[in-house]
Amino acid sequence: MIGSNVEHEWTFTPAISLYVNCETEAERGELFAELSDGGDVFIPLDSYPFSEKFGWVADEFGVSWQLNLDDDHQA
Repeated sequence: MIGSNVEHEWTFTPAISLYVNCETEAERGELFAELSDGGDVFIPLDSYPFSEKFGWVADEFGVSWQLNLDDDHQA
């Protein structure tokens, strides 16, 4: 934990993730590539029943990110 000298046994889990509505496919693709570098891909960038433009990844620190293309920008 930042600012704590006490070691904790907990870490980040996919149970909590940051949800980002991207304005362009390029933005979504760049973020996905950067965040997945050294991390884990849970759901690859693709079209799904719940979203036509979605991906879910954990970065190298274990922070989970859900990246979506904003509905107003989907073609």
